Amino acid sequence: MGRELYVGSISFDAGEDDLRRLFAVSGKVSSIHLITDPQSGKFKGCAYVKMSTAEEAKDAIESLDGALLLDRTITVTEARPQKPKAQQPAGGHLRKQGPGKGSGRGRK
Repeated sequence: MGRELYVGSISFDAGEDDLRRLFAVSGKVSSIHLITDPQSGKFKGCAYVKMSTAEEAKDAIESLDGALLLDRTITVTEARPQKPKAQQPAGGHLRKQGPGKGSGRGRK
């Protein structure tokens, strides 16, 4: 089964093809996901690269962590599972109301 890697410090000029060519030296690249800012759509300089096997992923970490890609030295580590997002109640954020605020009860 494949393993996903986190790649950081990527040049903003790099693209998916650059990463695919670089990681191909370690084996078959199953997928690449470039991380972009949700509002602007701009590349954030990091990505997830999925290698076909655990052995290929291990080789990529050992051989490519600290490698130069375009004008930047990249970091390559095993991706950690995503943390679950905290659920917010419908309607947005909760605000605590202090004493004397709220319904107006007890005011004269």
